[in-house]
This record gives sequence, structure tokens and C-alpha cells, in this order.
Amino acid sequence: MIDLANESTIPLTDAAKLLPRRPSVATLWRWAMKGVRGVRLETCLVGAMRYTSREALQRFSDRLTAADRDEPVPTRTPRQRERAIGAAERALREAGV
Repeated sequence: MIDLANESTIPLTDAAKLLPRRPSVATLWRWAMKGVRGVRLETCLVGAMRYTSREALQRFSDRLTAADRDEPVPTRTPRQRERAIGAAERALREAGV
């Protein structure tokens, strides 16, 4: 799931420009709606605009690569994500940041 507060959101039309070989926007829509090899690109709808994030593109690529290699697809539950965020925040506080 895209974290709107902490991720660099971009419209799907701009996301296509960030990738090698510049896939069409229709391809990104297909990745988001149907997926590839069981892996879907994370998107969110804000008003009438569909967004993804740089981080979601990276997760999509990582999961797709893992699926291609028959490796387990790395996923984290929202609870695991919250725990990781809490641990990172504690580490930053302890470091004085």
C-alpha cells in the first residue's frame, strides 16, 4: 500500500517516463489493474487521478524479479510495516536525529 505521507507519489503518466524503455501509460494501468505473474503495481486514486510512487515501482520490480526466479515474493503486512517504522523512529531518536 502506498503511504501518501512518506512516499514520492507521481501520476501514472509521469511514472512511465521514469522507467527504462518507457512503457506506455496503458501498460502501467495493466500492471496496476491485472498485474504480471501475480504481482500488481500499487496505485491510489486521488480525485480522478491515479498515482503510484517511486517506492511502489521499486517494490513492483523487486516482487516481479522474485516471482521470475521462483523465489518467495517479499511482502510485509501493515502491522510489520508499522513495527519497522517504529523501530526506525526509535533508532533516529537514540541517534539524536
